[in-house]
This record gives sequence, C-alpha cells and structure tokens, in this order.
Amino acid sequence: MAAPQDVHVRICNQEIVKFDLEVKALIQDIRDCSGPLSALTELNTKVKEKFQQLRYRIQDLEQSAKEQDKESEKQLLLQEVENHKKQMLSNQTSWRKANLTCKIAIDNLEKAELLRGGELLRQRKTTKESLAQTSSTITESLMGISRMMSQQVQQSEEAMQTLVNSSRTILDANEEFKSMSGTIQLGRKLITKYNRRELTDKLLIFLALALFLATVLYIVKKRLFPFL
Repeated sequence: MAAPQDVHVRICNQEIVKFDLEVKALIQDIRDCSGPLSALTELNTKVKEKFQQLRYRIQDLEQSAKEQDKESEKQLLLQEVENHKKQMLSNQTSWRKANLTCKIAIDNLEKAELLRGGELLRQRKTTKESLAQTSSTITESLMGISRMMSQQVQQSEEAMQTLVNSSRTILDANEEFKSMSGTIQLGRKLITKYNRRELTDKLLIFLALALFLATVLYIVKKRLFPFL
C-alpha cells in the first residue's frame, strides 16, 4: 500500500502536468486569436489563473520534497521541481510571445478597418490603451514570478551549503576515527608486549625459586647426612 506522502506527491505531479497542458492550450488560443480585445483579455485572465494554480502545486511538491526522509528521494523530487519551474518559465515566455502575435494581428485588423471610417480610429485608440494595460498587467505578473523564482534559487543555494557543511563534518569525524583506531592498535601492541614480558618474569622467578630450593635441600642433606 502506498504511503500517504507518496500519494500526495503523485497527485501533485498529475495536477502539475494537467495545468501545464491547459496553459499550453490557452497560449495556443491566444496565438490564434485575432480579436476582439475582450476575447484576448478573457484568455489572459484564464492563463493567469492557471499559472497561479500551477505555481501553488509546484510549491506544494517542493515542500513535499523537503519533507522526504531519504536524501535520494528528496534530491530526485527537487530535480523534478526544478524541471517544472523551467517549464513554467518557458510557458511564460511563450505566453508573452503569443500576446505580441495577437496584438500584431489586432493592430493589422484595425489598420484595415481604419480605411473604412473614422470610428475605427477611436476604437483603435481604445484598443491600444487596453493592450497597454494588459501588457502592464502581464509585466507585473512576470515580475512577481521572477521574485518568487529568485527566492527559490536562494533557498536552493542555502540547502546546498548545508549539505556541503554536513559533508565536511562527516569527513572530520572520519579522520578522528582513523586517529583513534591507530591509538587503539598501538595500545594493543603494548599490552601484548607487556603480557609476554610478564610471562618471562614468572618463568625466571620459578627457575630461581627451584634453584634456591635445590640449594637448601643440598645443604640440609650435607648437614644431616654427611656420610651420604
């Protein structure tokens, strides 16, 4: 049975793919749009909503990655998050280009209509103002996304620095362990040498004691049994 956390990650990935496809479809609609301006505005509103949903899901997936117990799974999910962010930036670039294409198409249409009357001239002015407002809105949205991406990059750099510091600590501990291992081996050699010397001392004491007893017995024998 899959863990709740794995299920949540799978759901996040599925919804990210879903929102990404919806964004791409809306961007294609903007490319194909030749007006009126209200249609373009409506499409841009939908794109902004989808980008917002996509951004939230990417953030959700990133949070789930940071909560992973295994470092390998954490890094794998963080790489997926990074790929999703790059794809989102690519979609934003396509969105901006699609808007430019649509604006050119609308401008060309208005130029053709200007030949048929002055009323279209006033409509063109209104259209340009609306397009300027739309461009301003898109620029503000892109700036907000850029700030968010900058913060995410900074967090990634901090996480990388933490990993570097942890690796350095592990290496230092390993060096200390090697030093302690050498000390233990030296102590073992000294103890073995001491044990051997102790055995030699015991043997010498035993021989001296035996010699002493033999000497005492010899003297006693000469005193008590001189005729032997």
